[in-house]
Amino acid sequence: MVPGKRRDPYVNFNFLVEINGMIEAGFSEVSGLDIETEVFEYKEGGVNAYIHKLPTQTKYSNIILKRGVTDSVELWQWQNKAVAGKVERRSGSIILLNETGEENARWNFKDGWPCKWKGPNFKANGNEVAIEVLEIAHEGIERL
Repeated sequence: MVPGKRRDPYVNFNFLVEINGMIEAGFSEVSGLDIETEVFEYKEGGVNAYIHKLPTQTKYSNIILKRGVTDSVELWQWQNKAVAGKVERRSGSIILLNETGEENARWNFKDGWPCKWKGPNFKANGNEVAIEVLEIAHEGIERL
């Protein structure tokens, strides 16, 4: 990086979702890229100035994908396999693009499987896009 060069943040609407190398229909929202390491507090006898804070187990939130309903049934079939007890684990990525469409950041998740699906809400007087939600449990995220 050139000293003094400005680094603007990327916009949050320019992204792709890739699962097992396949880029599946456009998603309107992705959330759940959360990592939390639990803290164990240890009070040491005779030390009153502070409490020791030690890391314990790390948890990864489920990734939540929202998209308009399309004629693609790939993700629905993946969910149905899990419902039938045939969990098929897949790895994937959330890819952030810059203003020219080039990849600038990537969050990879590993061994994911669909744990929840939510269908659209229909309203006779509405004009919004029908949205479906897929929640993916996984075993870790890394940023590249």
